[in-house]
Amino acid sequence: MNEKIPENEKTPGLLSRIWRTLRRPSAKWSMLTLLLIGGLGGIIFWGGFNTALEETNQLAFCTSCHEMKDNVYQEYKTTIHYSNRVGVRAICSNCHVPHEWGPKMIRKIQASQEVWAKLTGKIDTRQKFESHRMELATKEWARMKANGSRECRNCHSFEAMSKDAQGESRYNKHMAAQAAGQTCIDCHKGIAHHLPKEYHDPNEDE
Repeated sequence: MNEKIPENEKTPGLLSRIWRTLRRPSAKWSMLTLLLIGGLGGIIFWGGFNTALEETNQLAFCTSCHEMKDNVYQEYKTTIHYSNRVGVRAICSNCHVPHEWGPKMIRKIQASQEVWAKLTGKIDTRQKFESHRMELATKEWARMKANGSRECRNCHSFEAMSKDAQGESRYNKHMAAQAAGQTCIDCHKGIAHHLPKEYHDPNEDE
């Protein structure tokens, strides 16, 4: 007859042994040494992670797949965001990735879903891209509307608008739109990419 072994006398499992090892005081290294090693390791990890993250914000990375390079990138190159009289270029991440850490991480996680579309060939041809353009644009417009066109306002501000006759008129128009609960994307759809053929401007009905 097998005698039941008490729980506290059973041979510990792998995870239990690992946990005990991690909790065991070091007989070789001082606490200061362990803290320095941990701190240095954290700095190296953070530096590497941040460098890799920033690399994904570069124009070259964004246009490294032909789905982007052959479609929206070609359209973007004809706009004022790409080439203008003052030589300031707004790249993909300036408009599509938040600057703040928390929202940036959320956006990166959301963007990782696009890898699946790449693997499954969802938009691997111009025809497929055009068939999904309205869907893709609508999602991005909704995201920008929900955050008050935050990425637009990272570069543009009402205070920086010129106060000449044309600038004053533009400023007043923006103030009126803001008072009506509108944000940049409500009036500036299609400023960097072609509008979907299905899109209808509600302002045309007014």
